[in-house]
Amino acid sequence: MSDSENFEGRDVGSGISVIRESTDVVGSGPRLHRHPYPETFVIIRGRARFTVGDSERDGGAGDVLVVPAGTPHKFAVLGPGVYEAVHIHESDHFITEWLE
Repeated sequence: MSDSENFEGRDVGSGISVIRESTDVVGSGPRLHRHPYPETFVIIRGRARFTVGDSERDGGAGDVLVVPAGTPHKFAVLGPGVYEAVHIHESDHFITEWLE
């Protein structure tokens, strides 16, 4: 099961954009990328391994991770169970530079 919803703030006059992510597919997640603005991950349930710059960190339910603007990052769902999170982009639209 994998479900993702995207919301761009410019469509409703907001300065942020949001991705709601929900998946139980172990290993899934975006490839390495960066944004010209910070991105905040609010993990509701499940676990994922985040690569942020040169470091790795496992995040789980209740964790909040902030990736600074311009920092390469990616994550992979660890399982078991469902990873559910809200990804907050500090921009009224998504701007992504894919690095791999």
